[in-house]
Order: sequence, then structure tokens, then C-alpha cells
Amino acid sequence: MKVAFATTDGINVDEHFGRAGMFAIYELTKDGYRFVEMRKFADGRDAEIEETKGMGQMHDERVEEKVEKLRDCKIVYLTEIGGPSAARLVKRGMMPIKVKEVISIEESLKRLLETIKKSPPPWLRKAMNSE
Repeated sequence: MKVAFATTDGINVDEHFGRAGMFAIYELTKDGYRFVEMRKFADGRDAEIEETKGMGQMHDERVEEKVEKLRDCKIVYLTEIGGPSAARLVKRGMMPIKVKEVISIEESLKRLLETIKKSPPPWLRKAMNSE
């Protein structure tokens, strides 16, 4: 199962979904995880999404493009996400996970792996089994 992390530095989950210029993608199995790739949407912040906020269809299309490019990921970690963007992810079978404070991707992966091994919630069990 692939997991995406909104990041500014490739080390921490420290960015808002829409603003994120890049996402670190990891492959997670019941036994561990490995880095797959860094998906870049922009250098720094994603200005195309930020600058179209409040512009209706144009903004929606930019967000939809980002969701589409992450569609192979079952979980997306981020610091913030707007309701419409979260709904888009969920509609595609992707689970947005909002972190309360900046946390390392490594720590997030360790916690997720622990949850999978102990007692995953139904949505996570389903995501793991759909691989």
C-alpha cells in the first residue's frame, strides 16, 4: 500500500495538502516500509493551487489534478486540508490523516506500522487488503 506525506523537506510531515509542493511516497507492507519516490508539484509551495483559491472551477481543477496524481496512495498525511479536498480524497478511497503537530515521516510510518500489526481500524484493514 502506498502512503503519501505532504512535506517541505522530505523528512517531516509539515505541509497543508493544497499548498504542498511535494509529497514523499512510501510503500508500506505488514513487515515494513520503503521510500518509493518524491512527487513534485512545484518548487516550494504549490502556487497554482494557492493563487486560484476562491476562483471556483479553476481552483477545483487544480486540486483535482493533485488528487489524480496521488490516486495510487491509500493514505495521505498532512498538517491541514480543506473540507472539499478531503472529500475528494475519500471519494477516491484515499484517507487523509491530519497530524496535530509536525512529525517526522519516519515516526509516522513506525506508528502506522504498529497500528497495522496491533489492531487496524476497519478502513485501514480494507486498504491493506485491497493491495
